Amino acid sequence: MSKRLESKYKINRRLGVNLWGRAKSPVNRREYGPGQHGQRRKQKPSDFSIQLMAKQKLKGYYGNISEKQFRKYYDEAVRRKGDTSENLIGLLERRLDAVVYRLKFAITPFASRQFISHGHVTVNGKKVNIPSYLVKEGDVIEVRSSSKQLAIVLDAVQTGERDTPEYVEVDHRQMKGTFLRIPVLTDVPYPVQMEPNLVVEFYSR
Repeated sequence: MSKRLESKYKINRRLGVNLWGRAKSPVNRREYGPGQHGQRRKQKPSDFSIQLMAKQKLKGYYGNISEKQFRKYYDEAVRRKGDTSENLIGLLERRLDAVVYRLKFAITPFASRQFISHGHVTVNGKKVNIPSYLVKEGDVIEVRSSSKQLAIVLDAVQTGERDTPEYVEVDHRQMKGTFLRIPVLTDVPYPVQMEPNLVVEFYSR
């Protein structure tokens, strides 16, 4: 098992939730955390720990992005007009790796990040290999011609674990999709409850 995959499974067990709604998640078999202290009796969580857990869930869901990068998204969400928690979700869902995952060109956010980094994706006809690239409304995302028959793409497209949300449009025959609009929290098909308002509380302490 690769370190990346092992890390992904540990995220699920540490948080105690099936973060990506996958049938293979180890949480389905062991609800306690990893390591020798994973089965310790749980105490009533403090407000701080609840807020921290909300942040870790949201950060982990998007491929366990770094704290530095996640904080940048929060700062940008604060600067923008409107509700900060909704702005944060909008920024995270605009990440190219998140969009490729939503279009079902990759089976997990981790696979999506790697797929983009290896140069398999174009945005408006131009190759983009930066997973954190922020797409705009109307951008067309496509799997490059030489990559359309890769087994990892075909497997992802055929998975019945999830559907594509309404804020993207996709043609799986052509392996091409469009980012229609920036979603709000209620649009995003998270398998577990996300609470970006608690993330805002965490950073604004």
